[in-house]
Amino acid sequence: MAAIIVLTLYGIAMLFIFSYNVMQLQLVYHYWKFKRSRKKLPPAPPHKVLPKDLPIVTIQLPIYNELYVVQRLIDAVAALDYPKDKLEIQVLDDSNDETVQLIADKVAEHQQRGVWIEHVRRDNRQGFKAGALAYGLQISQGEYVAIFDADFVPPAHFLQKTLPEFNNDKIGMVQTRWEHLNENYSLMTQLQAFCLNAHFTIEQLGRHAQGHLINFNGTAGVWRKQCIEDAGGWQSDTLTEDLDLSYRAQLNGWEFKYLEDIGTPAELPVAMNALKTQQFRWTKGAAECAKKNLRKVFKNPDLKRGTKIHATFHLLNSSMFIFVVLVSLLSLPLLYIKEGFSQYAQIIMYFSFFLTGTVFLGLFYWFSTGIKALKPAKRRWYFFTRFPLFLAMYTGLSLHNAMAVIEGLSGKKTAFIRTPKFNITQRKDQQWKANKYLKKNLSLLTILEAFMAIYFLAGIVIGFLLEDYGLMPFHLMLAAGFGYISFYSIWHSRISRA
Repeated sequence: MAAIIVLTLYGIAMLFIFSYNVMQLQLVYHYWKFKRSRKKLPPAPPHKVLPKDLPIVTIQLPIYNELYVVQRLIDAVAALDYPKDKLEIQVLDDSNDETVQLIADKVAEHQQRGVWIEHVRRDNRQGFKAGALAYGLQISQGEYVAIFDADFVPPAHFLQKTLPEFNNDKIGMVQTRWEHLNENYSLMTQLQAFCLNAHFTIEQLGRHAQGHLINFNGTAGVWRKQCIEDAGGWQSDTLTEDLDLSYRAQLNGWEFKYLEDIGTPAELPVAMNALKTQQFRWTKGAAECAKKNLRKVFKNPDLKRGTKIHATFHLLNSSMFIFVVLVSLLSLPLLYIKEGFSQYAQIIMYFSFFLTGTVFLGLFYWFSTGIKALKPAKRRWYFFTRFPLFLAMYTGLSLHNAMAVIEGLSGKKTAFIRTPKFNITQRKDQQWKANKYLKKNLSLLTILEAFMAIYFLAGIVIGFLLEDYGLMPFHLMLAAGFGYISFYSIWHSRISRA
């Protein structure tokens, strides 16, 4: 009976992972098809917008205790290539530390230079980032609203490149691609960039090319103010208010645009516990959004069946981590079932078919590397040195992220914990070690991750003892991934306490 339960759960988990990878492969096909068709078109004329045609734009900068990066952000936004009398900048400051004075000084400096900038403070932090954005929206004067998180450095041409895309009244939001200020700082930042580049190429453009629902990524995008208000405004009942508003707006009939060719640089987390904070919020928030919006997607009569299917996998993508953990944990009992229950040998053999999903996933990430415009040999080297390490690191994060998803689906509410920022752009920069916002305590989850590394090392030993080597590459990857995550969680915590 126990063997049947293990095989059933393993099969269900593998089927979900395989189905998800099939959907990713379809996005690859539509991304490739779109890029190929665009190459056949004549070059598009450059967008030119005369000053008299320019609307008032509000720039919102939601800030909470960003001591290390806030001045860089304000300087970059103040330097945007846009008429000063039509560019309203709101620094939505919920800080309760030295950041408040830094902002006040920087805002006063730019006000003296004629910049239309305001230091906006609230009496409380209700609603966290969503609450700050909603508060600022009530007093904003812009027809369009651009949003930048504290770790972003928008290029001067940002508005000149994005505003022309609102070329009809149905366009509610325009999103740009994230670039990375510190991709080559460490292996961890390189693997984050590898992952994010796939989202900002294949996923966003692949969905956009098919007319499916895409999402605002919380920053580096521009909204039509009317769209935000029509969709019900910013709401704080999920940790990913950006994804939530994106779905509510598109379900109301608004259209979104994604601009792969326009990049907005940002800083990647350089400490493991900062990355974990970010991942926890993203995965839990996505689960909360699925719980809130998935039923509305299925009930919407205006959406095509294919759009509903893609929206389902989009909203449930963080649930992948639950199934990855399930497959991983059950892989050791599976070794004993293969050895002791010959009647199930054929069923287990059928499971190997699902491994083709890894090939689909590889193609997904291979095509995303095209954004770097590398020569063929360098592109192959880039991909084959990062893809296995990427799989290891993100499977190592699977337990941490699965716990976040379970919290999101169960309805457990937690505060919005923002990702610590560092102002790190070069390898020689080490000031992050003294960052006051980093978590300095070890969690039970880190101990469990170390245990998982030992568990999968045991799986390697068991494979040798049973002379069954089929799952050994999987167990090697898992042991390396959980070992990497737990080691750096402990190490970075110790450094920040020193």
